[in-house]
Amino acid sequence: MKGCSYPITRRSLVKLMGLAALVGSAAAARAEATLVLVHKDPNCGCCTGWAQHLSDSGFAVRVEETSDLESVRNRLGVPTELAACHTAEVGGYLVEGHVPAEAIRRLLLDRPNARGIAVPGMPVGSPGMEGGSPQPYTVVLFGADGQRPFMRFIGKQTIT
Repeated sequence: MKGCSYPITRRSLVKLMGLAALVGSAAAARAEATLVLVHKDPNCGCCTGWAQHLSDSGFAVRVEETSDLESVRNRLGVPTELAACHTAEVGGYLVEGHVPAEAIRRLLLDRPNARGIAVPGMPVGSPGMEGGSPQPYTVVLFGADGQRPFMRFIGKQTIT
């Protein structure tokens, strides 16, 4: 039986090259995605929801599960009063709690002289805490110079 061969036309070659370029650029974009290392309790569903929010927002997310988040926070230097239910590391900064992806992007773009940002507690409507009537909340910038408001949100929407 004779093998089947298909001639490659100029049109099919151009389509093939275009497809290869698309696949290559998508792979490059994924490879360049900013990695967020999330430390969370293995039984926490809202932390999983927050990690998914980051992934859906274009971040590469790696999860390290631990039952001893307090020692992680102590090692990294998260202020006790800002503690929430998970701690993350990204681009040399700490991210504590249900911080929206938009605030993390701004942190990485502005590169302020700070240790990180935090959303203390678990505000209803914040990423990973969806459901109910969203509460307004503040993302706090913290570091050697103390703490100050960084951004304000209702749910995932920025407010002034």
